[in-house]
Amino acid sequence: MVRMSAEERRESVVRAAVTEFARSGYHGTSTEAIARRVGVSQPYLFRLYPNKQAMFLAAAERCLADVRRVLEEAAEGLMGEEALHAMADAYKRLIAEDPDMLLMQLQVYVAVAAAEAAGDHAFGDTVRLGWLRLWDTVHLGLGADAGGTATFLAQGMLINTLVSMGFPAGHRVWTGLRESTRQTGG
Repeated sequence: MVRMSAEERRESVVRAAVTEFARSGYHGTSTEAIARRVGVSQPYLFRLYPNKQAMFLAAAERCLADVRRVLEEAAEGLMGEEALHAMADAYKRLIAEDPDMLLMQLQVYVAVAAAEAAGDHAFGDTVRLGWLRLWDTVHLGLGADAGGTATFLAQGMLINTLVSMGFPAGHRVWTGLRESTRQTGG
């Protein structure tokens, strides 16, 4: 049996945390469920991460970093409309192939909104930094076009919403998005 290093264990905890938080949300996920998924004890889990919030933030940061990496790789060597199409296609593939990625993004937004409403701004500050890096990735890929960046991200959020609500690809609610995408080059 090969023993994992602490860093490898931390990585397995982040992957497990993304899955558990994506499916059950911040408040609905127990650290026991994460520990069970990883195959470690809760005390060991807390040696790797000081608390549940730290695990959630690590999962949120990983989710945003993975989306950013996919977009960067898709747009590599491209600019403007070519980059836009490549990033859009890569993102659609990502959420189709990894539904937990989409669910985790939605859980992150809910958790930040709840924390902000309760007066915990530090939680949101950490997540906002990750989201700003994502915004910068899209912005640079689109040739620093602020309007194009906003449109791309807005359409991405609409896609997130429609997919999460289970609208099939041929449903009429997608029609306006397809037309809007053609007009804006998305």
